[in-house]
Amino acid sequence: QVQLVESGGGLVQAGGSLRISCAASVNIFSINVVGWYRQAPGNQRELVASINSNGMTNYADSVKGRFTISRDNAKNTVNLQMNSLKPEDTAVYYCRAFLTGTNYWGKGTLVTVSS
Repeated sequence: QVQLVESGGGLVQAGGSLRISCAASVNIFSINVVGWYRQAPGNQRELVASINSNGMTNYADSVKGRFTISRDNAKNTVNLQMNSLKPEDTAVYYCRAFLTGTNYWGKGTLVTVSS
């Protein structure tokens, strides 16, 4: 069983920055893939960024060049640095971990970008 806890969400003005974190109950290097997803009201949940155990990253086109996913070994977290935020980035952001054939999800953290 893997537990994921997201933190760092909040209210920020357009053009601002925010960093959200996903803390895992297991060593993050044991997780095959960790991804950040988001879901805005009325929309489907979508992939924002992911990082695998080799450190390879993947980003949605809408966030390329603005968001950066990374692992913090010391804190055992996967972070999402979000810069140049736009109102359309407003959503609940979820952390997902894929390990030994099973998906685990956190409960999410709300990011609100005001115009």
